[in-house]
Amino acid sequence: MAGNDPETRARLMRLYDAAVKDAMPGHCLPPHLPVPPEPEHGRLVIFAIGKAAASMAAVAEDWYDEHYPGTHIEGLALTRYGHGRPTRHVEVLEAGHPIPDAAGEAGSKRLLRLAEWLGPEDLALVLLSGGGSALTVQPMQGLTLEDEIFLTRALLASGKPIGDINCVRKHISRIKGGRLAETIHPARSVTLAISDVAGDDPSTIASGPTVPDTTAKARVMAVLDSLTPPIPEDLRERIAALPETPKPGDGMFSHAVYKLVASGTGSLGAAAAIARAEGYEPIALGDAIEGEARELAQQHAARALTARAGGRKAAIISGGEAGVT
Repeated sequence: MAGNDPETRARLMRLYDAAVKDAMPGHCLPPHLPVPPEPEHGRLVIFAIGKAAASMAAVAEDWYDEHYPGTHIEGLALTRYGHGRPTRHVEVLEAGHPIPDAAGEAGSKRLLRLAEWLGPEDLALVLLSGGGSALTVQPMQGLTLEDEIFLTRALLASGKPIGDINCVRKHISRIKGGRLAETIHPARSVTLAISDVAGDDPSTIASGPTVPDTTAKARVMAVLDSLTPPIPEDLRERIAALPETPKPGDGMFSHAVYKLVASGTGSLGAAAAIARAEGYEPIALGDAIEGEARELAQQHAARALTARAGGRKAAIISGGEAGVT
């Protein structure tokens, strides 16, 4: 594709629209929604977390009202400011992203309380999307909201990979790193996730609130010790004293089902299909691209120039987690 003419822009928008549609809740969520409890036996309680939380909750509500009328539905959606939308059964709360704030802490406290009230016959439907890590703000005992804000700012400014950032987030949270599943247990839970991270690791998407954490506190301390300037020693000591997160093999996950309903891979595939149909050769770089945005842009531009010099009619397609420092 050459030039910035209207035809080229329209073609690029068709690729973009196809990629986005593949991950839209109305498209990807309904085929995976679980059968709810019988109304006389239990409730369907929705926990929606992330920038798409309100949209996912609304889609789920519509689907259950149509296919299982009479289902007892309630829940909470915690999303970014400006991303709310009308719902009938699920309350929508908005909070800060990417820097956590007091609204996120208050909303997360209510989310945990809702999980604590689950009965053994209830079904927890957890709907995850990008941004969930910043929105769920419930620091472990011994830490404060101010501590979490400080650490988030320091980690984001460091330019570290999202896996390192979320490793720290999981260990300092009462929700992330499998701890929401810990609170939901022994009730059943089904988690449906839209991935926004390279590699689609369930423990990284929204910092894995309902899956075992495979990272160790030793990694947390290594990440923190590599920060410049160093974090205060008092904060370091309080983090070092925290307990480990729930790990694989823990019985609490025996009633927890996890499904990935949309990912970068699927979106890139949808875009590539449109490119191919329009006569272009897709050059797929995968959905695990990470690094500084300026450097990644230079690398993509170099590939485009090389393809053009070789006479190839190509569309370079990639996804991942670029950082801006």
